Amino acid sequence: MEARLTWEKITLKLRNPFRLSYGTSEERQAYWIRLANDEGWGEGTIPPYYHVDQTETEALWHKAAESKNAFPESVADIGKWVGREGPAVARCALDLALHDRIGRLTGQPLYQLLGLPRPKPMKSSFTIAVDTPAEMAAMARKFMNYGILKIKLAGDGQDMARLAAIRAARPEVKLRVDANAGWKAEDAVVLVRELERFDLEMIEQPVEKEDIAGMGIVQAFTKIPIVADESVQTLADVEALVKAGVRGINIKLMKSGGLTPAVAMLKRSNELGLRVMLGCMIETSIGTTAMAHLSGMAEWLDLDAPVLISNDPFDGMTFDDSAEVMIPDRPGIGAILKNK
Repeated sequence: MEARLTWEKITLKLRNPFRLSYGTSEERQAYWIRLANDEGWGEGTIPPYYHVDQTETEALWHKAAESKNAFPESVADIGKWVGREGPAVARCALDLALHDRIGRLTGQPLYQLLGLPRPKPMKSSFTIAVDTPAEMAAMARKFMNYGILKIKLAGDGQDMARLAAIRAARPEVKLRVDANAGWKAEDAVVLVRELERFDLEMIEQPVEKEDIAGMGIVQAFTKIPIVADESVQTLADVEALVKAGVRGINIKLMKSGGLTPAVAMLKRSNELGLRVMLGCMIETSIGTTAMAHLSGMAEWLDLDAPVLISNDPFDGMTFDDSAEVMIPDRPGIGAILKNK
């Protein structure tokens, strides 16, 4: 008898070394979650700098595999079935697979299953990792079809030179910057003023994730939207960030625990007037395609992971020639194995 739940590791290879304020990496570890008879697929993938315990992650899946509880038959029951125990990435993988299963069984694409608007035409940003100013400018020129670039900053004294080089190379492009929690609030309030001359769409996570008040202080010093990433992982974080005065958030499935909490955060953000970006980790097309189904309720997309890795095993969301995101016309999440 086939196991009700299995998983396997996939080592994702980055096309170029990915340097952030946390360090440099050339690969990431992903997990592919499969329900019995391939009724539903999920993914659990998260960067090493989140310090997630792999043993705890797999322990939750072992527990789910051995459970006698039937899989939920409605979206409303998925959250309770998954529960709140274990790392968010482990819960996310189960949540995705269960949503995918119900979508496949009912013949509904994910957005329809969730009762969300049909995804609207939107372009994703393309991420340029930290490098020398000249190399980052060369990368910006290499991807001319991307009209939105997200620039990783390092806080090492070269960031203004990096942005100047990129802006000179691509004067027409929309620019977003991401400090990955690399600054102190007292430094950030000075830096954001300097950044204003580059005509930025947003500044993502300038300070440490725990410093919610600091995020608000930085926002008070600039008209550029400050967008929380690492600082927003729960619905309570959304409320705290709004109270602090932050103008936007970046929702990611892997850090929030899946579609159930992510949709709740998305809807609440819309109610509160928060600007929302839908983002991703370095993950496969299972995760990014699932997130793309939510784009009818968001303002910005940052779903470039399939372009950043060289060995994505799956076909799912795609980009047209202008980097506009398109979701597959298939039930559930809509991801399939390549060459199948």
